[in-house]
Amino acid sequence: MAQTLTLCDEYGILYQAMKILPDDQLKISFLEGLAELEDSECHRTRKLPKTRLHKVKGVKQAICRADIDKVSGWHIHVQYVDGQIHLKDIIEGQKRDGVLDVIKSKKTRYEWF
Repeated sequence: MAQTLTLCDEYGILYQAMKILPDDQLKISFLEGLAELEDSECHRTRKLPKTRLHKVKGVKQAICRADIDKVSGWHIHVQYVDGQIHLKDIIEGQKRDGVLDVIKSKKTRYEWF
């Protein structure tokens, strides 16, 4: 059985995603992406082809971006805190250029070390 990381959703990102994602394919991609993020083997080997997980540039904090769908631009922000994955926000495809503005506008959500 595969080892999984704990996924924390203190801001209701799962509920919000199911409510605002425009079609079923994006909802399925979101759930597949969460499964990949929870899989510790993907992190160990650093192979995350579905989400293309990477650190958000321009912020000192360890805020990571995980794609829901590359073409549409939908993605989520996560942070690793105490060995757990914390979902922080879901970002629409049209807002991907203002990622730093989104983070700054919701700075209370993010852990500032």
